[in-house]
Amino acid sequence: MKLATLKNGTRDGQLVVVSTDLSQCVAVADIAPTLQAALDQWHQVHGDLEAVYRRLNAGQAEDARAFDMTQAHSPLPRAYHWADGSAYVNHVELVRKARGAEMPESFWTDPLMYQGGSDRFLAPTDPILMGSEEWGIDFESEIAVVTDDVPMGTSVEQADSHIQLLMLVNDVSLRNLIPGELSKGFGFYQSKPSSAFSPVAITPDELGSAWHEAKVHLPLRTWLNGEVFGAPEAGVDMTFDFAQLVAHAAKTRPLGTGTVIGSGTVSNYDRSKGSSCLAEKRMLETIDQGKPSTPFLRFGDRVRIEMTDDQGQSLFGAIDQVVQHYPGT
Repeated sequence: MKLATLKNGTRDGQLVVVSTDLSQCVAVADIAPTLQAALDQWHQVHGDLEAVYRRLNAGQAEDARAFDMTQAHSPLPRAYHWADGSAYVNHVELVRKARGAEMPESFWTDPLMYQGGSDRFLAPTDPILMGSEEWGIDFESEIAVVTDDVPMGTSVEQADSHIQLLMLVNDVSLRNLIPGELSKGFGFYQSKPSSAFSPVAITPDELGSAWHEAKVHLPLRTWLNGEVFGAPEAGVDMTFDFAQLVAHAAKTRPLGTGTVIGSGTVSNYDRSKGSSCLAEKRMLETIDQGKPSTPFLRFGDRVRIEMTDDQGQSLFGAIDQVVQHYPGT
């Protein structure tokens, strides 16, 4: 099943069911007005939403209309909880190698994770508004899962069943602000502005055989200014799968329905696959050439993030954003 949220002048938008090919949608306010409302009663409304999805794909939904991705919010325009992991540890290893630092062995057995701001996510085609290019504006192409209620202490074996939806993410990062913040020993804040999510959230079964071992086994593609920047395989070199990330987040607290957990930057040891963020490419340049040559994002740059199935059909729609100067600065 595929779900989206259309802009309607409210904070949380209007929930719609979207056809498999992303061409049509149906509003389902009689079932649930918003995605969060649907998630809050997921086991009660899931069957009704699935019935609408089947009718829509069969061409039997009389109230179907064209699905316009430019009118879509992130599926959850805001969420109670957003935590981002760093499941591709080879990416972390690169960061530390570029600055000549050893990586603790614990990074291979205990996931890195931070809790980000979730009061407002960017829509997938919203501009990335920033006050200065000097902040080191970067994209991070990721995958995220959305959970139902996860009890505290949930095991890895149990965590998989709590994953209800998947989305793509552009976790915008301000690289030149990160060192100063981390040096304070208190984590990210200013360096992690609002993230954007794909126009559509999908249930894991939509991936077919590409969803197994709590991983997505497909390439995640990123374009920068119309040119392919990277297409690493999301199921390869993922040290911690999504079940492990969910269990890690729930170790000391329960997770509320609608919790969003990100994979971190998708990255492969096979560097021919390209990268999912500018920082990684700059790290590789530093290791190979002694210094980076690729600049961070500038005003006017365009980033597109998308994943397709084996037939080339877009699964989530595309995150497609332009970096613009924030007029308030």
